[in-house]
Amino acid sequence: MGASPFVYGATAAKKRKVIVITFGGGARDQETFAPEGQINIPHMLGELIPQSSFFTQVTNHGILGHYVATASLATGVYETLNNFSAVPPEHPTIFEYFRKDLRRPVSDAWVVAPSNGFNRIGESDCRSYGSGLGARVILPKHLLTAATSGADDHYGHLLHDNYETPLYAPQIGGGEFELQQLEQILKLSVDDFKAHAKTLSSPDELSVYIAKRLMKQESPSLLWITMHDIDIAHSGAYSLYVDAIRRTDRLCAELWKAVQEEPEYAGNTTLLILPDFGRDADQDSGGNGFQHHRTGDPASRTTWMMALGAGVRSGVVYDSPVQSIDLVPTIGSMMGFSAAQAQGRPIKDLL
Repeated sequence: MGASPFVYGATAAKKRKVIVITFGGGARDQETFAPEGQINIPHMLGELIPQSSFFTQVTNHGILGHYVATASLATGVYETLNNFSAVPPEHPTIFEYFRKDLRRPVSDAWVVAPSNGFNRIGESDCRSYGSGLGARVILPKHLLTAATSGADDHYGHLLHDNYETPLYAPQIGGGEFELQQLEQILKLSVDDFKAHAKTLSSPDELSVYIAKRLMKQESPSLLWITMHDIDIAHSGAYSLYVDAIRRTDRLCAELWKAVQEEPEYAGNTTLLILPDFGRDADQDSGGNGFQHHRTGDPASRTTWMMALGAGVRSGVVYDSPVQSIDLVPTIGSMMGFSAAQAQGRPIKDLL
């Protein structure tokens, strides 16, 4: 006798998954979606946007530092922590909401992020959520430093963390993903990891490589990837800044392709891509144009977001303003958890 159709439907139903890519480092419209910048994002324009809901007015009203801005994206609150301090966000993160409300194991929420400071992004110090409810954080550059003892010149360009050269660079410690777990969880030996790292041209390529391994081995329902190559803009080299935008564009498309190829993700995954903020306008006398994001002018605060995949209308453009802190409550509504302390609002056009 065949199985009941209700049993079959319950068995066949796939678990909803969400992947977030923060287009980190800050990119302006004029190097991306403005007519003169579109040459730098062929994959987004030709492959991703036709499948997406695209939001043209996403504003960040918070502090324009990369760690603090990413923390704000991950909590739905404009955090005010020191951008260069090794401290967790003050408010609960999306990972804590997700795991506590839906009773998900630690293996179901992961972050792949740059090294300095980002080791604390996975879990807040909010007492009402307690210790142990955050995401596991993988720091590929930190792993590479440990694997090479920081002495191999072949990896020097992959290990440079921050182009703003902060006075205080926090030591990496605590609960980040440990080197010896490469083989256990990612099914990747240290030698394999080093061999692949040598063939990759950037820290972001290394991060996407690790993210793909995570998708294959752990299939987390909530995966957060912070790109950071664009931060090379702080060095003052416009060509490197543009190259990083083009690389990030390609890597976003590669990750979306990986979603389609992984059985655990295909057909049931929503991908959200958004910059943490922009960069200063060229005409602002108080800034340095593409190089920094100091003025708080519209060019440095106004960005975009695209959403594609499960539950998202394709080929739609929305010009109505939203805030970057709306991301967490929106994902909460998608996945069925409450972002109780977030100050943003769910984006109705995505629900």
